[in-house]
Amino acid sequence: MATILIIEDDDIMLKAIRNILTKSGYEVLTAKDGKEAFELLDNKEYDVVITDLMMPYANGLEVVSRLRSDATKRHVSIIVVSSVGNEETITEAFRLGADDYLKKPIMAGELLIRIKKLLDNRAASSAKLVTKKK
Repeated sequence: MATILIIEDDDIMLKAIRNILTKSGYEVLTAKDGKEAFELLDNKEYDVVITDLMMPYANGLEVVSRLRSDATKRHVSIIVVSSVGNEETITEAFRLGADDYLKKPIMAGELLIRIKKLLDNRAASSAKLVTKKK
């Protein structure tokens, strides 16, 4: 079972995403801001991080940057979700290392498919690494 961290300061959006993911069998933890997210990221391993962009203490781009600069967390798949949809922000999220970007409002089916794709790609990459080592 994959473990997913949702970082979202909007309570309604946080609960909606958490409900979608828990009903699909994922282990889900949540953080309401960047500070809480960094504490959770330091204390547990995650397969996927879903982060909002605009939050108190640290924004989603800072979360992406921190995950990608930490050698022990680079494997974590990152999905940025935001109502901000301008090209500059989206490009910056990908430049920093985000794996995917979803514009709010989020559709449950689309979110689940994108998470599955990221997890499947990661599993395939891990299998290739194991094969190469032999």
